[in-house]
Amino acid sequence: MDLNLQSKCNNEIMTHSLGIMVFAKTSNIQGGPMSHYKHLTPIEREKIFLLHSQNKTLTYIAETIHRDKSTVSREIARNCCNGTYSPSAAHTKYVERRSNCKPKLKLSNPERFKYVREKFLKLKWSPEQICGRLKLEKSELYVSYTTIYRAIYSGMFDTDNERASNGNRGAIRKLRHRGKSRHTRTYIERRGKIPISNNISDRPQEANNRTRIGDWEADTVIGKRGGACLVTLVDRKSRFLLSAKAKKKDSLSVKDTMIFCLKGQPCHSITPDRGMEFAKHVEISIALEKVKFYFPLPHHPWQRGTNENTNGLLREYFPKSFNLDDVAEEYIQNKVDEMNKRPRKCLGFRTPYEVYYSTVLHLT
Repeated sequence: MDLNLQSKCNNEIMTHSLGIMVFAKTSNIQGGPMSHYKHLTPIEREKIFLLHSQNKTLTYIAETIHRDKSTVSREIARNCCNGTYSPSAAHTKYVERRSNCKPKLKLSNPERFKYVREKFLKLKWSPEQICGRLKLEKSELYVSYTTIYRAIYSGMFDTDNERASNGNRGAIRKLRHRGKSRHTRTYIERRGKIPISNNISDRPQEANNRTRIGDWEADTVIGKRGGACLVTLVDRKSRFLLSAKAKKKDSLSVKDTMIFCLKGQPCHSITPDRGMEFAKHVEISIALEKVKFYFPLPHHPWQRGTNENTNGLLREYFPKSFNLDDVAEEYIQNKVDEMNKRPRKCLGFRTPYEVYYSTVLHLT
């Protein structure tokens, strides 16, 4: 090789080196191995260019840069343009190929995004419920709940107004337990006490083990102080919810509402809390063919955890201080139906409706 050709090659190498160094700096690419896959580096591509321009054999080039012969052969074959190999152009193509190899965001699919958004924002399903139900039905729209959580926290489901607001955190507020208040250590119980018929320790094992339909947990969800309330009854096995509006949170109104809800339903036992609104439990028992009431210990809400959890879900539709007096019964039953058709993790992502009625729904 004459001196003029050698000088020309060296000049071109310097030009390519400057361009690659700038490119590597702006794209955060280092001169050494990029990963455990040991992809070719910009410096190695410069050496390939120099030796290839000197008509060196593939074996010689491979031995010089300590690479396999097939690696050098593929590199030149992939990145030659009109018989000429350019290290800067080869590295640019390499970066483009790498970016195209990365998986696309699951929620960039419009159909999947629309489905998740509707279930989360409109029907108030949790990310895990959405994921679990899609997996149960083997849907092509499947997406993991961690991906949904990341989308929520990144603001993907927020509206333009929510993004512009400093105080409103948008879709994050739709998650459970956001801003939920709890009793402090100094909280004093001010409710009265009622005579109880049976302790929860006496409750049949069938009810404790959730092996049958018809063992209910009972409570009330209050609205505006002094106004109407919701009586909630949850089946322990299926998590199926029965609910209706009582005119007031008093024992007479609650008694009538409970009898109305449970008439014609399987009913083996009822586990309410110890609130005064259940003072007429004896009359309810007589009206429902002498069903037995089992009362939990004071300040032990976890002994009726199914009902407490369901009330928390119901609060998504009827927040505290919400005026229930003006709410139509039809609207309440629509929301109850939504909850009964929401998949639950504890049921293998089947719905309470499916378990209670022993049927199968198609929700995706």
